[in-house]
Amino acid sequence: MASYDSLLSLLSESQYRPLLTRLQRGIEKEGLRCSNDGLIAQTPHPKGMGSALTHPAITTDYSEALLEFITPVFTSAHEAAAYLETAHRFAYQQMEGELIWPASMPCILKGELSIPIADYGTSNLGQLKHAYRHGLWHRYGRVMQAISGIHYNFSLPDQLLALLAEQDGEKADKDAISRRYLGMIRNFRRYGWLLMYLFGASPAVCSTFLEGREHKLDRLHKHTLYAPYATSLRMSDLGYQNNAQSSLKICHNSLDTYIDTLSSALTIPVPEYEAIGMQEASGQYKQLNTNLLQIENEYYSNIRPKRVGESGEKPLESLARAGIQYIEVRSTDVNPFLPLGLDIPQMHFMDIFLTWCALQDSAEIDNTAYQRIQNNFSKVVYEGRKPGLELESSAGSKKLTDWANELLDSMQPLAELMDEAHHHSFHRDTLAQQRLKVADSSLTPSARVLRILEDENIEFAELTLRQAKAHRKTLSEPLSGTIQDTWKAMARDSLNAQEELEQSDTLPFGEYLTAYMTR
Repeated sequence: MASYDSLLSLLSESQYRPLLTRLQRGIEKEGLRCSNDGLIAQTPHPKGMGSALTHPAITTDYSEALLEFITPVFTSAHEAAAYLETAHRFAYQQMEGELIWPASMPCILKGELSIPIADYGTSNLGQLKHAYRHGLWHRYGRVMQAISGIHYNFSLPDQLLALLAEQDGEKADKDAISRRYLGMIRNFRRYGWLLMYLFGASPAVCSTFLEGREHKLDRLHKHTLYAPYATSLRMSDLGYQNNAQSSLKICHNSLDTYIDTLSSALTIPVPEYEAIGMQEASGQYKQLNTNLLQIENEYYSNIRPKRVGESGEKPLESLARAGIQYIEVRSTDVNPFLPLGLDIPQMHFMDIFLTWCALQDSAEIDNTAYQRIQNNFSKVVYEGRKPGLELESSAGSKKLTDWANELLDSMQPLAELMDEAHHHSFHRDTLAQQRLKVADSSLTPSARVLRILEDENIEFAELTLRQAKAHRKTLSEPLSGTIQDTWKAMARDSLNAQEELEQSDTLPFGEYLTAYMTR
């Protein structure tokens, strides 16, 4: 495989440098609707936003209250941010006095049943999505599903993938491209702790999130729990982790092993889930099946290989057919200080980091390395800002700050090449910002959250509610007539599409589900 230095040298050539301007990214950003008092909304998904089932840009995730904004794919971070802002502004026009909670950890909850499960109507597809969410409730509880995050979908341009394959003496077929993305994923898993340190923004939670549950967090004020050096409790075992999945080792060494290890999890029966049963007396499905995973998406991972599937195709089927098309980074917290939860400098850093992961050599991960990677990640989410914190590299122990600086130094020439290609300095600028955070942990978002809670003697919910109200002002600027009309038409079209789907379904849901699960 061609070395990082040789690839940098190649990309510095004038005919290849423009390829670095064609990196592609799309964003999926979640946020709970809540009341002006910071309580999770009990209202249905606002009809003015359209159908959560069929709208391309505004949907819901687990809960009826959990909005999800989805951008198209852009070759410009500025365009992606602009689209995300437009979606938020349109959404606010459809909400009557409610707010979008601007943090990953939830607003004030009143127990499990205060979190309404998302409703997608009466079509078979809508019922399938609803039943899947019932399964998540019975398996993990609703509270765990009220956490928000940002997914960063990223891909390299075809011409760059072809050039990289050529350097490895290969054709740019689906196998070569998938190998390049799997190398990127393995490096992301090795070094993803750096993103937790730099951008983690969930060091504290409202005590209602852990009501009645055991935990190891400290108490700060009456209603806030925290870990003093935490960066991202969202990504800790308080967040998207799961006991039944803890023994699940999904292998990213090849596309075949990835598909095989994840496929097997879809067929492993779990006695605990069998005891839950399949249906309520009312006929409502409790879960889609009683296996370790109901569907592929139930596997909680901080990064996933992805492909846009054909109609009716399951995710693993599309990967097996045509290989990896892009990767989905799932570890990004919603930053409460930013109206959109992330900003353009952060996106530029993600682009540097992910491209660097793709260009670096990436050895396969064995069981020993797998455990070391897991331990490093867990250490950083719980105590990433602890002075002198050490992590384990393949060569032995390293101070987090030393290792972080080594990684940023390695990314510097790539950032410079990217800026030369774009004729600006944004990539070098964001790298400089991240260096400052490594030098001074008080500049990280997680430190900033805790500093305000302590200095102003306020609760997590009070700070986040204050930010929510400030962001609503920022995002309430009216859209131009043309843009407004476009988004209203998208909402109307999505409602019509849902209605057509419901009217065209003739198969009883039970038969549809059986056919779907056995396909």
